[in-house]
Amino acid sequence: MTRNGQRLLLLIDDEPAQRRLVAALAARGGWRAVFAADAEMAIATLGTQDGMQLDAIVLDHCTPDADATMLIAALRERRPALPILMLTANGSVSHAVSAMRAGATDFLVKPLAPDRFLAALDAAVVGTSAGELRPLTEKIPALLAFDEIVGSSPDFRAALAIAAKAARTRVSILLEGEIGVGKDVIAEAIHAASPRAKKPMTSVNCGAIPANLVESELFGHEKGAFTGAFERKIGRFQDADGGTLFLDEVGEMPIEAQIKLLHFLHTGEMQAIGARHPREVDVRVIAASNNRLLDEVEAGRFREDLYYRLNMVQVTIPPLRERTGDIPSLARHLLARIAQQPGLRSLGITDDALELLVQYDWPGNVRQLQNALFRAAVLCEDAALTRDDFPQIAALGNRQRGPAAAVAGGGGVTLFRSDGNLRALEEIEADVIRLAIGHYRGRMTEVARRLGIGRSTLYRKLGELGIDNAA
Repeated sequence: MTRNGQRLLLLIDDEPAQRRLVAALAARGGWRAVFAADAEMAIATLGTQDGMQLDAIVLDHCTPDADATMLIAALRERRPALPILMLTANGSVSHAVSAMRAGATDFLVKPLAPDRFLAALDAAVVGTSAGELRPLTEKIPALLAFDEIVGSSPDFRAALAIAAKAARTRVSILLEGEIGVGKDVIAEAIHAASPRAKKPMTSVNCGAIPANLVESELFGHEKGAFTGAFERKIGRFQDADGGTLFLDEVGEMPIEAQIKLLHFLHTGEMQAIGARHPREVDVRVIAASNNRLLDEVEAGRFREDLYYRLNMVQVTIPPLRERTGDIPSLARHLLARIAQQPGLRSLGITDDALELLVQYDWPGNVRQLQNALFRAAVLCEDAALTRDDFPQIAALGNRQRGPAAAVAGGGGVTLFRSDGNLRALEEIEADVIRLAIGHYRGRMTEVARRLGIGRSTLYRKLGELGIDNAA
């Protein structure tokens, strides 16, 4: 850290424009960047006055894998405790595996969302001193149908049931929930269950685009429409014609773009910057916000009329700390998906490791859990992950939850209330049925057989307990 209290970042990249962009993003979080264009300059920088005060290194993956891993190894040899984050435009997990085995702290895919980049930097730095979890980045594409989404907690299943019903309609949907709860996964499931499933879903992270470019990115522009518009650009609305447009971090959208979005939702028409006439497109909008969007409205940062147009159906996704009973089944599910990635293999997970994961409260939610499992799987040499494979979590001093965290056989059913008393038998029975429906992907004959009851009894209990089949 420099004398003025700023944290210092070494950015290794040979492209000046990309260096300026990453440095500007880092500056938002109080970081100052120094630069190196190649491996030789990066190694030399470590010996300079700035190099001795570095808090983190960011390496842009612009070189062949062998060269990148050699540089990471060389940096790690000279500075064993210094966090190293790799940036790449290629989302291949094989790059993440090779980079992390060489010693990288984490792996981020461009384009960078500012909040995720800063969270990655902050978490990496905290991790060097306090065993914090690694950055909250996404490693594995999340393309799941509703019946493949793991989770049996009542609030989570209720949210999925609302989303599943809304998927068949044409209305706009607003997904709200903390960073990492899986809003993108549910958006994909909504699209896959909709009549638009044969068309692709186009995703835009509104927080990752400079404010002055959001309108052009969404609606496009004509050649010569403004300084620097050297050619015509097709906007994301036009790309999504006939399909779905997912607007992540919609609360970050500037007011000018909000006005044009509202006009589209009213009329079905969009107009590129500089175009003479509007264009009609058939696009279903799913919006998502990490914050409560109504708070943004009340603060004057988001238009109230647009909020109500987007919020035709609201789906609020609970954080993982409120559904810890789902963690064992979710961990096994994520490990199975991780095993499908190049360079990785199938791994089990022991009860002591699951107990550790259940006791932690996961501020980064499912994305953080996935990242912790991914890192453990990359480095594990045994047949199953144990408690020792999660040193960052163990070092935090597990945040105990008391009796409310008691999990029956690791299956995901909470037995106790927060006050230490047992929950009502009817509530536990409802959770067991929800768990079975989720575990057996809605195959009701199999659910009934495994529960040891007839199908008619199962359906009677669904009605008595108020459980939707989609839950």
